[in-house]
Amino acid sequence: MITGALALFALAVLIGAVVRGRREDHARLTEQIAATARERALRTVLEERTRIARELHDVVAHHLSLISIQADAAPYRVHTPPPELVAELASIRANALEGLAELRRMLGLLRSNGPGGSTTGTSPQPSLAQLDGLLGNVRAAGLHTTTRIEGTARHLPPGVELSAYRIIQEALSNVLRHAPGAESSIELTYARDALCLRVVNGPATLSAAPIPGSGHGVIGMRERAVMLGGDFACGPTPDGGYEVSAALPASPSRAAGKETYA
Repeated sequence: MITGALALFALAVLIGAVVRGRREDHARLTEQIAATARERALRTVLEERTRIARELHDVVAHHLSLISIQADAAPYRVHTPPPELVAELASIRANALEGLAELRRMLGLLRSNGPGGSTTGTSPQPSLAQLDGLLGNVRAAGLHTTTRIEGTARHLPPGVELSAYRIIQEALSNVLRHAPGAESSIELTYARDALCLRVVNGPATLSAAPIPGSGHGVIGMRERAVMLGGDFACGPTPDGGYEVSAALPASPSRAAGKETYA
């Protein structure tokens, strides 16, 4: 009788311990899941901030640089321009440079602690189909550039098209900013499984006006290429110019999951 009672008591204690252990395990698992969800949400926010920073730089800085350069060059295109016009253009350039400085300060905040680029987008993004419009803008700003295409041009995954467009856009903006008067060339090579691009410019023939910069342009170009699993390189050329090159995977299977990057 006593032995049976002790056995029942021991069994009850054992069952209670098992139930309590499972309850504690469940609580720890629930806490771990919640912590993982919080970490994932924070990572998503940081990735989105980096995506916004990259797009702001690529779009806004490009156009502000064009405004600044055009305002600086405009007085030299008119014989004896009125002083009022020169002063107004100088004011436009100053405002554009101030906007660039404010933009880059904001980008520093947005980029802080950002681990990478988001793979989502909510609005249509440019592609190589808009390349002619981009070239028209930079030519209007005084940059002489030529384009050569090798291979058969074809539609590529949206992420590849966007990254190629942005890399070319940023490279041309850098030529305008840092090598005024230089000639540049763009080469696009459509290989079987990759899109290769090169933007090369010669040495500057005019003195470059100081424009504030923080190096985000090169970082952004490299991030775009690496994000797609591609390669990126840039650096000076032997003749005193500069070269930007990238190889972006053109196969949908290699760009899958990342091709909607914005």
